[in-house]
Amino acid sequence: KKIHCSAVSQKCLSTYTCQDGVGTILLDNEKTRNSLSLEMMNSIEKNIVENQHDAELRCIVLAAQGRVFSAGHNLKELTTEHGSEYHKKVFHKCSELINAIHSAPVPVIAKVDGLAAAAGCQLIASCDMAVCSDISTFSTPGASFGIFCSTPGIAVVRAVPRMKAAYMLFTGLPITANEALQAGLVSKVVPQADLNDEVSKICRAIASKSRAVITLGKTFFYKQIPLDITTAYELGEQIMVDNLATVDGREGIRSFTEKRPPKWSHKD
Repeated sequence: KKIHCSAVSQKCLSTYTCQDGVGTILLDNEKTRNSLSLEMMNSIEKNIVENQHDAELRCIVLAAQGRVFSAGHNLKELTTEHGSEYHKKVFHKCSELINAIHSAPVPVIAKVDGLAAAAGCQLIASCDMAVCSDISTFSTPGASFGIFCSTPGIAVVRAVPRMKAAYMLFTGLPITANEALQAGLVSKVVPQADLNDEVSKICRAIASKSRAVITLGKTFFYKQIPLDITTAYELGEQIMVDNLATVDGREGIRSFTEKRPPKWSHKD
């Protein structure tokens, strides 16, 4: 079991642990409701980037300490005293963090048990999947504080239908866990007491697959989304052919025909 800590003034903003192929990044700053300050985003991104190529890693769980997953950007960093250049730095770092999630070679799973608001909601919507407890809520309330959730809206409207995204962005009103599930913002809702077990079950299912195959699949999954359907299928055909030519692609087919469990190499 590996434990890393990204520290600021001796205080961990997020910690990284890895056990049985599951890396867990824990947002750990309850005092600010796990706000996505510049330092917090640097901490999360660093924990993803520095550990994603660990050969034993199969997936990453993004979780949080306390009853708030994340309240979004730290508004104290967005005051006029900091100036526009600093504000640009904050929002650019957020974009870099989202890109790090998308480009990670393993699935990133949000584990939510409480409120995810504004950029915190953006973070959830940007993960490969999200599992939440039935007490969780989601909102994009920026307009209430005079700063419309424009960048959170980019992720949200790509996860949920336009009408639901507009409702969240223009009213700032929260939606429940079940509403989030119906809209497609989260993958699954479970009773709070079952959250840990459900996330563990999902991680075990991913870990039982070839890391190389999952990486190939994740990369193409996001590449094909913005494409027209004809182009997507043309590229997809070649991806399937390439997949079959990999070590684990061949092993998977062979194990199926021989009626035995596969022995993955996890190599590209």
